[in-house]
Amino acid sequence: MQESEKLISIEEGRMQRVIDAVALASTGEVELALKQLAAVEHDAFGVIEEALRVFLSELSATTQQKSQALAALAASKRELEHQLDTIQRQECAIRELSVPIIDIWHGILTLPLVGLFDSVRAVEVTERLLVRVAEDSDVEWVILDLTGVTLIDSMTAQHLIKLAQAVQLLGARCVLTGLGGHVAETLVTIGVAFDELNPMRSLREGLRFCLAQRGRAISPR
Repeated sequence: MQESEKLISIEEGRMQRVIDAVALASTGEVELALKQLAAVEHDAFGVIEEALRVFLSELSATTQQKSQALAALAASKRELEHQLDTIQRQECAIRELSVPIIDIWHGILTLPLVGLFDSVRAVEVTERLLVRVAEDSDVEWVILDLTGVTLIDSMTAQHLIKLAQAVQLLGARCVLTGLGGHVAETLVTIGVAFDELNPMRSLREGLRFCLAQRGRAISPR
């Protein structure tokens, strides 16, 4: 026995609202789509309207959560970039402090070294100092002050020799000041030619030596 088909009479306006809601949702305008289904009637077609409204509500909530998650991720990324930038600036500042190249007199630079002076730091000192000497054609003398260095290994001592030779190739000369007992012993052990380093007891004597070599009177700038 064939069941009789039940026909549902739907107002054209209601059908158009459903179509508009689906069209808006497809373009991402979920909130506007929900407004199209604000009024749902309690009939057979209203069940479909309500199901669509519930679906759009859940879609809206999910979209908002996704937006919040993306915003939080973007904020975390900005914070991480800020922290990395801060770390990089701090590292640059530390490098500047660890290799303080001071213009002590016109044409005379001094590089006071303090603390541990190992091979890694020696390479960094060499790179920064050579760049400075190469950029400034007025530099004639470089005073390497080791007053704050209490211990040095043979490899690092070799770096000092190479540094003095490189400075000389750039048209300047080196003076080594502030030698402690252990440092002097290490330099003697490896057979350093002190003529290249012009060793002096103190920074003051080193400055006087440089000024004397330039034939200038010792007077404050």
